[in-house]
Amino acid sequence: MSDTRFADILVQRGALSSDELTVAKGEAERLNLSLEEILEEKSVSSQKIIEAKSEITGIPSRQIGSDKIPFEFLKYITEESARHYKFAPIGMKEGVLEIGMVDPSDLAAREALQFIASRLNLPFRVYIISIDDFKGIVDGYKGLGGEVSRALGDLESALSADSPKGPINLPLGTGDAVANDIKLSEEAPITKTVAVILKHASEGRASDIHIEPSRGELRVRFRVDGVLYTSLLLPMKVHDSVVSRIKILSNLQLDEKRKPQDGRFSARVDVRDIDFRVSTFPTSFGEKVAIRILDPEKGVKALGDSGLEGRNLEVVKEGLARPYGLILLTGPTGSGKTTTLYAMLQIINQERYNIVSLEDPIEYNIDGLNQSQVRPEIDYDFASGLRSILRQDPDIIMVGEIRDKETAQLAIHAALTGHLVLSTLHTNSAVGVVPRLIDMGVDPFLIAPTLILAIGQRLVRTLCPESRRTLKVEGPVKERLERELKDIPESIKKALRMPKEIYEALPSGKCPSGTRGRTGVFEVLAMTEELEELILKRPTEQDIMKESRRQNMITMREDGILKVLSGRLGIDELSEVT
Repeated sequence: MSDTRFADILVQRGALSSDELTVAKGEAERLNLSLEEILEEKSVSSQKIIEAKSEITGIPSRQIGSDKIPFEFLKYITEESARHYKFAPIGMKEGVLEIGMVDPSDLAAREALQFIASRLNLPFRVYIISIDDFKGIVDGYKGLGGEVSRALGDLESALSADSPKGPINLPLGTGDAVANDIKLSEEAPITKTVAVILKHASEGRASDIHIEPSRGELRVRFRVDGVLYTSLLLPMKVHDSVVSRIKILSNLQLDEKRKPQDGRFSARVDVRDIDFRVSTFPTSFGEKVAIRILDPEKGVKALGDSGLEGRNLEVVKEGLARPYGLILLTGPTGSGKTTTLYAMLQIINQERYNIVSLEDPIEYNIDGLNQSQVRPEIDYDFASGLRSILRQDPDIIMVGEIRDKETAQLAIHAALTGHLVLSTLHTNSAVGVVPRLIDMGVDPFLIAPTLILAIGQRLVRTLCPESRRTLKVEGPVKERLERELKDIPESIKKALRMPKEIYEALPSGKCPSGTRGRTGVFEVLAMTEELEELILKRPTEQDIMKESRRQNMITMREDGILKVLSGRLGIDELSEVT
């Protein structure tokens, strides 16, 4: 609760009467607003309010007015934290960061500020500022919205300068002009707008950008840790210009709006070269654009850091030690299959092996691998690439994805002829791999001797260690966990110890969503003599599931529950993907 003692000083100084204060307190409670906001509406000056607060707290006050706070100061505290706790940087003096705070009596805000300052290793000094000044600082924040707003301001000027009936003389960026009404300039407003979106998505750990037209506005969403967040709303009149700019960067056809197009481009963001994979898609309100962000400098995870552990990790390492055969990873788009493939390749990447990969796109460049980018537009796809690879004397082959019967048969053929082949397949689970291959036209008698491992995986958001809430493992919580684990193999169940507490996400200023990063949950099905015999009988998924239990396989859901018990995941986050 905010400290309202400052209001008594205002009464003593004649800024308002006791009756007016009583009415104001009632309105503040009824409207769920702060007393300061109500008093300002009643024409009590903000200067008098912050002076009264200063007298009560002993903290100096400062008026900001129309002064703009430079980004070199605002960058120390994120816009999200500033809005949540109602404090923001207002300057720097003699190495001390000056912080403007609306309510210094807010203990949570003081604790968050202390945490931020310790992380920055900067001393700070607090000043009381008015709500109006705080709003002005936040409105001018040089975050995504602020930068884009500036660019859009320039764009509005460009739009209004033209005749409504004539062509819009809108600069879009470098490239060849495709129409007489387009002029290209690197400093164009729309160019800066797109650049800011790409920059903030990259810096904000986003994996994808979605630019989506609707009836009244253009929505920009970022996918962070698998979840989409609306980051920006733009006026619909800039839609065509934004899409055109992205098409120019991706070398797509500007005048083709009726069918989907795919492209890619690279850009330097700060000091990093980042690749962007672009897909356009026609909708009823115009073209939607999805951009996948591929940052090669993020590096490849070690296999043990991917979420593989225990029996799963042991079985995978045994499979990678085999001289030939087929290892398939399965899961939906964005489930981390390619990242796991790279981690596997790191283990077997030795000078004695010739490793060749076919990828779309090449997400990470790895020393020692011969990586090739497929280009379907010139008939260089996975199938044709596989034929060429077999003439390159490979030991190990990585195929980005098995999409059709021809690629599947070529991968099986490569595995049969003495090569270790790693690839991905779209199914819901590891046990669905065999029926899927059969459905694609691969003969069961070819699957049995070649398939080594089928690995299903999903990515689950991990809890922030410093921002999570304890749940006692008792009552309904304990019953649910026991129900989730009732079918787990006995060998694992015997060694399992139920903890006294688990955790759930707790959003905070330190960790706004309560989660940070993701880890994998896996199920690993290994080829056995029993499974080989079963495959020859064209089994259903239920048949294969029985065999998987015999070999002590745990499902992705069960693997996730084990990670819940260890405190890394929350049940709600696990339920989002399994």
